[in-house]
Amino acid sequence: MERSGSNNSSCVLGVCVVLVVVLASSCPASSQNQQASFAVSGGGGGGDAAAASSFGDFIAENVQHYIVSEKKYASKEKAVDAQLLAAEAGAVRYVVSPDGKGKFRTISDAIKAVPEKNKKRVILDIRPGTYKEKLLIPYTKPFITFVGNPSNPPTIMWDDTAATRGKDGAPVGTVGSATVAIESDYFMASSVVFKNHAPLAAPGQKGGQAVALRVFGSKAALYNCTISGGQDTLYDHKGLHYFKNCVIHGSVDFIFGFGRSLYEDCTIVSVTKQVAVLTAQQRSKTISDAIESGFSFVRCRISGAGQIYLGRAWGDSSRVVYSYTSMSKEVVPVGWDGWNIKKPEHSGIYYGEYKCSGAGALSNKRIGWSLVLNDVQAKPFTGTHFVYGDAWILPPPAPK
Repeated sequence: MERSGSNNSSCVLGVCVVLVVVLASSCPASSQNQQASFAVSGGGGGGDAAAASSFGDFIAENVQHYIVSEKKYASKEKAVDAQLLAAEAGAVRYVVSPDGKGKFRTISDAIKAVPEKNKKRVILDIRPGTYKEKLLIPYTKPFITFVGNPSNPPTIMWDDTAATRGKDGAPVGTVGSATVAIESDYFMASSVVFKNHAPLAAPGQKGGQAVALRVFGSKAALYNCTISGGQDTLYDHKGLHYFKNCVIHGSVDFIFGFGRSLYEDCTIVSVTKQVAVLTAQQRSKTISDAIESGFSFVRCRISGAGQIYLGRAWGDSSRVVYSYTSMSKEVVPVGWDGWNIKKPEHSGIYYGEYKCSGAGALSNKRIGWSLVLNDVQAKPFTGTHFVYGDAWILPPPAPK
């Protein structure tokens, strides 16, 4: 493990690399606008001499924090959620089919039929086909499940961007661009494609954010789903979320928000030939709900075109960890970017990698304030305990 707080002008193998990347402007729901450009230096950079003297302290503080936190993860919400058990016991199923052979022709109609303050698991068996619908599941309708055919999954598709004009004539913004927005708790989906098929924005183009899926409710689980778009594909907005065997396509900040989320065995693909940024995690001391958030990727696969950054900081304490993840050669050596955080080594940003593999897993060339985790540091991130999953993660219903 080679880590230093050396000056940003340091070189790797005698070659200095400076990348200046102009990205499409990204403005998620917060009034904190994401900046449209950033610059990074190659290999082992990490601040000035003063930063170097404090970097060891920063690592030590994080080690201690996660040793203490491990006890909390082991004890919090161990008992299975009583509301969830009751909902599962009273589960009901309905078929959605555009040919009229189900109870509903559209997913929108099925959602409208779910009663307010719903207390039963409502399973919607969605037949194959393309559903050109823009969906919102409100917070008053928990326990809804989408189930598709694994061999021929249904596609839910729309094409709004942040610049699309709403009914009031104003741009809908990043939040309003979502093809599917989940605001209720206990949502589940299996074998469904969520797609925003708006064209990729040109570098520097405003309003190019085009969300395919926004998950704001807590205790949401998605299995074998595809989430496809360009900029801001998956708004991992808030709450506890679990993604298993999913495929996520995007370009800039395409997994973003302040959810506390675990991604297991997922495939993450850059669709741009320019510069991709996989994550923009918003953990920040200025947002009380965000400080316990973070993204953990376990046994995932990263590939695609262009140059790929593992993440950039959309908050002073942004937290992302990749464990046992395969990284293709497109992942840039420095790996991470501090974005508009002037001194990441002092801010509380926590970017870590643990036992990753592949041509892009160049831990000895990462930016100086990212971490190569040891076993103790990695343990809180590498299982469903990271999202308190013993209390609420259940296998998806089988399709019918």
